Amino acid sequence: MVKRILVAVVLAPLFFVVLFFLDPVWLAALMAAICALASFELLRATGVAHHNGLYCFTALSAAAIPLGVWRGYGYGVIQAAALILMVLVFWISIRLYDREKPARFEDVLVCMFGGVVIPAALASLVWLKQMEQGRFLVLLPVICAFLTDGGAYFAGIFLGKHRGVTRVSPNKSLEGYIGGILSGAVFLLIYGVVLERFAGLDASLPVLAVYGLVGSAVTELGDLSFSFVKRQFGVKDYGNLLPGHGGMLDRFDSMVFAAPALMLLVKLFPPF
Repeated sequence: MVKRILVAVVLAPLFFVVLFFLDPVWLAALMAAICALASFELLRATGVAHHNGLYCFTALSAAAIPLGVWRGYGYGVIQAAALILMVLVFWISIRLYDREKPARFEDVLVCMFGGVVIPAALASLVWLKQMEQGRFLVLLPVICAFLTDGGAYFAGIFLGKHRGVTRVSPNKSLEGYIGGILSGAVFLLIYGVVLERFAGLDASLPVLAVYGLVGSAVTELGDLSFSFVKRQFGVKDYGNLLPGHGGMLDRFDSMVFAAPALMLLVKLFPPF
């Protein structure tokens, strides 16, 4: 618990500086590193073999997508990365078919998920950062994802009575899930008030409340989804890079759902 808090105290302000103060190129570079590490952790956790180049090509694809989004290639870089990675992964799998340890079709799917789907979702942060008022918009999924986790954790500790809602995460309680969703809405409302008071923005509080409810719901689904993967493959954490938090994918699993969801909401219903 102490390690978890210390790591959060050190890394959270650094992440905020990149999100809010620095140029988008720094966020793109950071997300490229995070996506590459997350793809590596996913392949390792799911048992994809190390010896055949799948890790390297998947990590390169994952890193290329946030950088391509920053350069303005948009969906084009996602399509190109998906095509190139698919060609390379299937080529490797075909070469290895008659060997002692062939690549499986499941390996191909995991590579595509780790090398395309996860970075395409996390690259939403780079998209948000490059929009008008981007330094305020990019904080929306971050507030939603991280504070939903915190709200769910503390609601579960102090109020949790009905546990075992799902066997994927049996220690989590119904009260924790509800507390997480409500905390997301509350914190985004507070964020809206802060923007009106100190940034001079005309924030729509009802829209931000909807952002919080929807974003928190998908945040918790993201957390459960990646827990489902860990359960299926019998791993506790995706890695140990962040003491008390696990691996990079353990920390950003819910962001994979929250970032694209909030970007879509921003495009459909602008908050200010």
